[in-house]
Amino acid sequence: MPSDFNAIRKLYDDDRFVELLHHPNGIFWLKLRSISRVKQMRQFCQRIQFDTEGIPSRQLFEQVYNYQPDNRVLENFIQELFRQERAERREYENYIISQLYQMKVFDWGGLYQNSLEQTIVDNYIKRIQSWDELNSAIDNEIHISMKSYVQCSWYNHWSSILIEDIFKDHPSVLPAMGLVKKVDFFVHDFPFDLKVTYFPDGYMETLRRAEGLRPELTLLKAFCRQKEIWFDNGKPAGVLFTELLAKVTEYPSQVAQEFIADFKATRMRLLRQTIENPEALKIWLYENQGMRRFDASNRFFLVLVNANDFDESWKLKRNKDLLVNAIHSHLDEMSPDTMENLQVEFQWQNGNYETYADILFVVVNQD
Repeated sequence: MPSDFNAIRKLYDDDRFVELLHHPNGIFWLKLRSISRVKQMRQFCQRIQFDTEGIPSRQLFEQVYNYQPDNRVLENFIQELFRQERAERREYENYIISQLYQMKVFDWGGLYQNSLEQTIVDNYIKRIQSWDELNSAIDNEIHISMKSYVQCSWYNHWSSILIEDIFKDHPSVLPAMGLVKKVDFFVHDFPFDLKVTYFPDGYMETLRRAEGLRPELTLLKAFCRQKEIWFDNGKPAGVLFTELLAKVTEYPSQVAQEFIADFKATRMRLLRQTIENPEALKIWLYENQGMRRFDASNRFFLVLVNANDFDESWKLKRNKDLLVNAIHSHLDEMSPDTMENLQVEFQWQNGNYETYADILFVVVNQD
């Protein structure tokens, strides 16, 4: 009877994914954990004719693991569970996609998931002393910002389900059904946590700095000052960047059009450079995680880019046909023999980490 259950659990809890991946029973442990909800586990026990009488629910996962059911039986059971859930989602998938297209502007309203409470505390609770001023701010500022925050969160939630299903529909993918933080699915027995993102502003700045180029926002500010295009320098950087890019793009002069053409050409060159050599971006994405969200799990980075307007890249999350073609073509090319080539080493908080990461760029308007 296997006695390594707790040893594998410690590897998982300690973020030692490479060791877990290479443990003889590590992947099997993760697969079984993905059905460790009591209802699912008891259904599986019926399938393998494992008597659960007298076993407390909290011990069920470990007891079934020690029983060592056949891996193929486990995978077939997981696929059956997924097909049942997927059939339900297919019934309203077109409706959800249609609803996602109702989103016209993607703007968090100054409130972000990692700092929502802190933003409210710092900008309103601790700053405002007047009761009337506080209530005016709630009605005229927080209400509007919260509406935008909820809309963006709603869009991300349902588009993420759509994208995950695209991956899980592929024949080489085994879904993780739940209760496996850091794992959304397995590709050729490699677990991956899916991260859907856009081309990071911070990485673009890193690439420009490496070539001795000024930051994009600095460049836009300098042009606007030169042409006496007014702007409020007190606005948040992201908001100001979008505004200045639009102003310069729409400015009626040949010089402005040449500036924008050169601006976008540099962006495209650096984007293509990154697509051709993506390892540095993988490392950057790991090393620039937020403190609260850090982990060293295997990741599949899906990078969505509208090359003509990076700020519009969020719209690609609802473009099912585009995503199916790109994702399934990429998965078709993956094989067990190529998975070890995905190993990545990075540093975070003075620690050295090893993991596995794949990356897929979906780019529109490249010309």
